[in-house]
Amino acid sequence: MVSVGRLHAEAELVALVQELAGVARVAPEAVWAGLADVVESLGPRNRALLARRDELQGRIDAWHTAQAGQPEGHAYESFLREIGYLVEEGPRFAISTEGVDREIAEVAGPQLVVPLDNARYALNAANARWGSLYDALYGTDVIADLPGEEAGDAYNPARGARVIAYANDFLDSSVPLAEGSHAAVVEYGVVDGHLTARLAGGQSTTLRSADQFAGYQTGAAGIAAILLRRHGLHIELQVDREHQVGQQHPAGVKDVLLEAAVTAIQDCEDSVAACDGEEKALVYRNWAGLMSGVLTADFMKGGERMHRRLEGDREYLDGSGHPFVLPGRALLLVRHVGHHIYTDAVTTADGEQIPETFLDAMVTALAAIPNLRGQTPYPNSRHGSMYVVKPKLHGPEEVELAVDLFAAVERALGLPERSLKIGIMDEERRTTLNLKECIRAARDRVIFINTGFLDRTGDEVHTSMEAGPMVPKPEIKKAAWMGAYEDWNVDVGLECGFAGRAQIGKGMWAMPDEMRALVDEKIGHPRAGANCAWVPSPTAATL
Repeated sequence: MVSVGRLHAEAELVALVQELAGVARVAPEAVWAGLADVVESLGPRNRALLARRDELQGRIDAWHTAQAGQPEGHAYESFLREIGYLVEEGPRFAISTEGVDREIAEVAGPQLVVPLDNARYALNAANARWGSLYDALYGTDVIADLPGEEAGDAYNPARGARVIAYANDFLDSSVPLAEGSHAAVVEYGVVDGHLTARLAGGQSTTLRSADQFAGYQTGAAGIAAILLRRHGLHIELQVDREHQVGQQHPAGVKDVLLEAAVTAIQDCEDSVAACDGEEKALVYRNWAGLMSGVLTADFMKGGERMHRRLEGDREYLDGSGHPFVLPGRALLLVRHVGHHIYTDAVTTADGEQIPETFLDAMVTALAAIPNLRGQTPYPNSRHGSMYVVKPKLHGPEEVELAVDLFAAVERALGLPERSLKIGIMDEERRTTLNLKECIRAARDRVIFINTGFLDRTGDEVHTSMEAGPMVPKPEIKKAAWMGAYEDWNVDVGLECGFAGRAQIGKGMWAMPDEMRALVDEKIGHPRAGANCAWVPSPTAATL
């Protein structure tokens, strides 16, 4: 351990902070002093809140034991209010968070969650803003493996024909033509600022809604891409008649790119195992690489060496021929660990462990400073915001602690107030039941609420362990309380003014190989009121 002011830290973390502070033009001593201030001022409060969890759980266990065999009725709710588990709900209000990027505030779309200790996965997620619909269909069970139409190692034109037909059906439903079908188009063009589509019969048509045409790209052979849009998301038709797939399409469309993972969570929590200083330094270094734009990954795939880096923005011409760009990368959020986890990678002078989430907050914010100041080639937020997902929060008091932590980090690093925004995971029972007051505690920072089946179910089981047997896991998804939980999250978010300001999200699709089922079922999340839903892969985001 290395002495750093009033703290001790593992050498790998000390070296990393020295490096990041130099890039951010912040004195490393100020970083460690700021962290020490946070530990000393907020550490006792964190321990008290964790003790409060245990106290409440003990009282709930005792109540269920004493009430064994008796119906709960209204007595249980009265008891929860009496012990402060349920808090009084205040007056109606609306969140006032400012500086929120449109990807969070305005656009509905998929959200990836990936382990931040794996540079390759982190880059894949960041680059999943755009995905190939052709590839997603060709390589998954969305297109069934019928005899003669299997994917195989080499391109199968029979399977490709089914992919093209599926994509044309998608275009007909999303960006329909005024006449005819996209399947009948033999040439796309741009005339007088409008899309033209020449059909096989010789007639020319355009889009049913002219405002769905967004732009185009040109190449040596003329039009190289047509850009369309629907509900704030873009569709790019890539044209290349010389390409193997383009030769099979009457209009030479070699691929259909979809704007897919609009946002992505880079995860320091559930999907990684990072405990000591070396492991934490790797996670933070990858985040710093994403924020600075220099992260790369090299690996072997199919006997070929692959190189990954961040994609640049995408350049187009609008209908008048004026150039414009669209983001080439997902807007990134970072998920810290929960308040209950302590680390010995940094300790007090007396050797006491500190809350790991304090360390996460300080170092991830330090790593983001160049990006927040617009000093990197790949801006993440265009409003100088850093988006942090906070998991495992139990009730409004713990949300208040997270808000105070962010404010302390901003002061320590010289960041503008409310630069750090908070996404509240609604995955603990006490947060669900007091969701409105949790949101109120972060009303000028909150940018998302999100439900999650596994954690929320786990806390329900843990909290009610002494109440009696729990139904089997598959049946929980159909239980009345689970549906009420999902609906309540949406209702409270809308009541608190999330529409047009923040995300209301729903949980992960946990079957990454079952994409046909995803296409059929995942639509249930937006239909239930969510404008963001978690997916496990870039392919899933595209579909």
